[in-house]
Amino acid sequence: MSSPSNNPPNPEETQEEKKQYGVLLYYKYTQIPDLDSLFSFYNSNCTSLSLLGRVRLSSLGVNVTVGGEMSSLESHIEAVKSFGDFFHGTDFKLAPCGSPLDDAVARESGFTSLSIRIVKELVTLSSHPLPRELDVRNSGRHLSAVEFHSALQDAGKAMDEGSKEVVLLDARNLYETRIGKFHTPNVETLDPGIRQYSDLPSWIDDNSEHLRGKSVLMYCTGGIRCEMASAYIRSKGSGFENVFQLFGGIQRYLEQFPDGGYFKGKNFVFDHRISVGSSDPNVLGSCLLCRLPFDDYSSRCRCSHCRMLVLVCDSCRTKAAVYVCELCQKHGKGAGSIPPVGEEESDLQQILPKSISAGPEVSSQPQLGHGAGPARKLRILCLHGFRQNASSFKGRTASLAKKLKTIAELLFVDAPHELAYIYQPRVCSDALSSPPQQIPPPTDECRRKFAWMIDPDFKGMKENDWNIADGPFNPLQYQQQTEGFDTSVTFLKTVFSERGPFDGILGFSQGAAMAASLAARRGRVNGEIDFRFVILCSGFPVQLGDVEHGSINCPSLHIFGSASGNDRQIANQASRDLASLFEDGSSTIIEHDCGHILPTRTPYIEEIKSFLRRFL
Repeated sequence: MSSPSNNPPNPEETQEEKKQYGVLLYYKYTQIPDLDSLFSFYNSNCTSLSLLGRVRLSSLGVNVTVGGEMSSLESHIEAVKSFGDFFHGTDFKLAPCGSPLDDAVARESGFTSLSIRIVKELVTLSSHPLPRELDVRNSGRHLSAVEFHSALQDAGKAMDEGSKEVVLLDARNLYETRIGKFHTPNVETLDPGIRQYSDLPSWIDDNSEHLRGKSVLMYCTGGIRCEMASAYIRSKGSGFENVFQLFGGIQRYLEQFPDGGYFKGKNFVFDHRISVGSSDPNVLGSCLLCRLPFDDYSSRCRCSHCRMLVLVCDSCRTKAAVYVCELCQKHGKGAGSIPPVGEEESDLQQILPKSISAGPEVSSQPQLGHGAGPARKLRILCLHGFRQNASSFKGRTASLAKKLKTIAELLFVDAPHELAYIYQPRVCSDALSSPPQQIPPPTDECRRKFAWMIDPDFKGMKENDWNIADGPFNPLQYQQQTEGFDTSVTFLKTVFSERGPFDGILGFSQGAAMAASLAARRGRVNGEIDFRFVILCSGFPVQLGDVEHGSINCPSLHIFGSASGNDRQIANQASRDLASLFEDGSSTIIEHDCGHILPTRTPYIEEIKSFLRRFL
């Protein structure tokens, strides 16, 4: 018999192993003494190691999800540990995996670039001011995976004997709990059924009596959402002291219990892996349409109303189909009508059998408009850019309005802040050394100009004469102006009251910044400014409070010039930054090469139509 080989490992295999791709997740609540230094560290380290993903920094800690080669991720961990003592005890969750499934999944997961931001909150617990200040140091007691498992085991036995003192609370969103959750015999699992984490405090408030006096065992994906949520429950005082949380989240639990333990199904993750399962082959999720077992989100199907992920199996999924999630069905929202558009009518006929969600509250067939009168068009309020007006913007979008005439009606309005007429002095070509001649433009060029947000020193129009500009005109200076936002909101409330309702808002440049700011505050203006989606063309973010990455829950279409798209007014990165503020997956991006305009040629117009049909 030959002896075992003692040959050294194959150099090619060793090199291949080093290049294995992986994902790293970690967070740490701790006081950060110098945010600027920490930002510089992450920017330098992640860039040098070619890591992609999301890094969120605040004075209260860090929240990181990055991907790259395993060797690079391991180097990053060592560098973080060496950076400061405040990272002591950080739970680094490193997992080898394949590269992203495709570009769409990578883009939605934030794995096509490196995004490092300084934010106020590592995760946004509420989009509204909370009634009391929270201290993360008052969060629930951490239980390891083994301790959590034992607690569930003991609770199940105690419940069987008549005790009702323990409840499980899932701190995740509905689309996550669809495919996996804890199930312990005789122990109640509370699933809030929320669209987003910031809805959890309201659910806790509404169900506080069900939690009072109980031992609450909380869990989420990796642990960070339980930190603030458990602190919120404990802040309610007497009767809410016994709150515990699974340290490391479901991810650490599945590592400890590969067969799944008390966790059934798959763990939804916010990176390109999409979900991670145990050795248990059972499927917890089901197709929205046929109700057969299904739990694969890789197709990224979404609700046409709220853009939340929905599960649609391969057999039921069809191109350009319209789906309605459980929550929108519950609130009476159906698939609506899908009007034909010229030669595309035959394609629409093909998608009808699978074009809506199943459920007793939704009509089984959408209305095409034939024989039943014309289908209702979407009404879209259009907000012009800085130093423009409704008339000029209507002219610039005439081609778009014509191509959308069977789908949407565009309505235009002047912004509330009228701007002074200014011009640059013209220089005569034969006297370059002479002072500029102060020759204003012809009077027929004196068309009124408006803005949504203006300089703090703005005093309003005083006269209709042309004034010489104080200095060279900077077309980007309005990006820092926010003074007139509240006035603009009040103005738009009147517009919605007198000319509404509107299905959506289309904004161009500064108008897009205004529309995005409204989307970020939808919860505060409901009933006065109601809309279902926004279209943001050449948009950019403005500083209006603390709007963090992924915190805006509103379906959005972002149209802007590519990195080489010749938009000399709004940089590609500025528009990307705006898109990143919307909840992961709720934004659709169209990049073009047409400059500072709203493109209407193929293929862009087809993509715009596809977005709008979700709301018909």
